[in-house]
Amino acid sequence: MDGTLGVLIEATAKIALILVVLLTTIAYLTLAERRVAAWIQDRSGPNRVGPLGLLQPLADGIKFIFKEAILPPHVHPALYLLAPVLIFVPAMTTFSVIPFGPSIELFGRTIPLRIADVDSGILVILALSSLGVYGVALAGWSSNNKYSLMGGLRSSAQMISYELSMGFAVVGVLMSTGSLRLTDIVEHQARHGWNILWQLPGFFIFLIAAFAETNRLPFDLPEAENELVGGYHTEYSGMRFSMFYMAEYSNMITASALAVTLYCGGYHVPGLALLGLAPNVAAIVQVLAFLAKVGFFLFLYLWVRWTLPRFRYDQLMRLGWKGLLPLSLAHLLWVAFLVLQGWA
Repeated sequence: MDGTLGVLIEATAKIALILVVLLTTIAYLTLAERRVAAWIQDRSGPNRVGPLGLLQPLADGIKFIFKEAILPPHVHPALYLLAPVLIFVPAMTTFSVIPFGPSIELFGRTIPLRIADVDSGILVILALSSLGVYGVALAGWSSNNKYSLMGGLRSSAQMISYELSMGFAVVGVLMSTGSLRLTDIVEHQARHGWNILWQLPGFFIFLIAAFAETNRLPFDLPEAENELVGGYHTEYSGMRFSMFYMAEYSNMITASALAVTLYCGGYHVPGLALLGLAPNVAAIVQVLAFLAKVGFFLFLYLWVRWTLPRFRYDQLMRLGWKGLLPLSLAHLLWVAFLVLQGWA
């Protein structure tokens, strides 16, 4: 009974910690988005609420909570209310299988720094991330608005187009590792070098597809304010709209963490073992290294958004089907050659 209680307390504590970190990061990503935009455009950005504007996310949260949530009379109520949940919940649960550090010794227990270590972790992530498009499509259709419907259709076509290339890029990593467990992928990179060194084309394919999957510029055709007003969330307001907003940033965090895990060694720090640090201290260093890598990719998301213009829809489809898909197949052949030669 004590063992079962200990496992339950451990899992609950890790879930609570991840949720707090995720929600806090999402809140401050909204501030970082505006500050990076201001930096690129030579403006000041939000700097009035709190020191250096650090309380701006709190003010935004209070505004969303007290903003009126309008239920338009022309929508399909049940699906209209369900759509934000179908987007938000998978976005928040996807991080549960990503390892953000090794194990640590605490209170006489060995605690792995991940919520769930499942044998098919990468499949869990791909499955959960695919559920988000159902929420987008339902939001577009149930809003009974032609702009929203067009946004939902665009998102569905975009996900189908780019998920194939992303899947083939991930298969290259799985071929070299020989396992679907994310911890095995990290350990393989610790022994043989980071996958970005051997699978650079796959890394860029994954990164481009991740931008498309998260509907970020230059792939934000489902929203496209100058064409579709607000796309699939045109008819949403208040906390329902904020759930779409939070899901987008949550998906950015998960995509960044997955890119780090698959291609940049995860929490692995080269040469750390040579320092002779205590196990718990080394684990903390590895967690901080993982967070720093994820932070770099999040900054890349923000940088690209305020640098590149939006694609036309035909350009988006051409890049997915005539560019990335053939390149990802060629990359698979390259990885197969490396594996046969024993180089990866």
